[in-house]
Amino acid sequence: MDIEDLFQAIEKIDIGEVGVIVAFAVGLILIPVLLGFARLCGLYTCINECESHVFTLFGKVIGTMDKPGLRYPLVDLGFRSLLLPFFGNKYVVKTALRQHYMRNQMVNSEEGTPMGVGIWYEMRVSDPIAYLFTNANPEGSLQANVTSSTISTLSNLEMEKMLEDRHSLSRTVRQAVSPLSEKWGYKLGSVYIRKVAFTDRAMVENITEKVVKRLVQVTSAMKQDGENRVGLIKSETAFKVSQKMAEAAASRPEIVGQVLQEISNDDPEVLDAVLEVMEVDQLLASGASVDILPQLSNVLIQMGDANRSPTTHRSL
Repeated sequence: MDIEDLFQAIEKIDIGEVGVIVAFAVGLILIPVLLGFARLCGLYTCINECESHVFTLFGKVIGTMDKPGLRYPLVDLGFRSLLLPFFGNKYVVKTALRQHYMRNQMVNSEEGTPMGVGIWYEMRVSDPIAYLFTNANPEGSLQANVTSSTISTLSNLEMEKMLEDRHSLSRTVRQAVSPLSEKWGYKLGSVYIRKVAFTDRAMVENITEKVVKRLVQVTSAMKQDGENRVGLIKSETAFKVSQKMAEAAASRPEIVGQVLQEISNDDPEVLDAVLEVMEVDQLLASGASVDILPQLSNVLIQMGDANRSPTTHRSL
């Protein structure tokens, strides 16, 4: 490509297109620079959610802004905001809910047992000015306050109450900490004693052994009680069955007598035959030996001997 072709290509370029490209490039660079300069001069500021900005001028607080969005200090604070970049400061305070958990806070029970307590609590900043300037280390002071209140509340309590009444004890700790925390610019939320543990290993093993023995004792007592109840039920059932059987056996002669009475009224011969059959049945059931003698014999015969049971005689 020679010089003439280059000049011809330059002549073909539209001056208006070049102006648009140059303006776009300059705007792309210049606008962020101007916005940054305006922000540096304090003409505007961006506030995020759960955030508060505190402005001080010559060491004195002149105002706070906590509404999220694009804010203009010149509108909210007046012409004093123009001096902030040179003679003032801006503090950004997070007002979101914060959670903390402190482990193994040592307390002693009424029995003198060393216990480790875990404390969970939440807090949020309610007064950014007091949070910044009333206390040099508000979060550390809050932790120390919660710890001391917990120790003073739980110390010298019965071990059983310390292990079972954690909800009421948590409310007591919160009531003790809240008034002082509000003076420091933050509000204490929930406080909960999450864990109460033994720190002495030997004591843990001793308690475990006692619990195992107690469980064995309770299990044996429950088993014995069950066996006693089963035996009682069996004995009561046997008593009722024997009572019913005795009642049935006692009612049998009456029923048989009534039937025999009816038979004798209807036909005495049938009654005699029934009695004969019953007598024979009783003899067969008794297993006794029977000696039969002629009906017209006048001779008395000694039946049996000394080694034999008495015999039953029947005359024919």
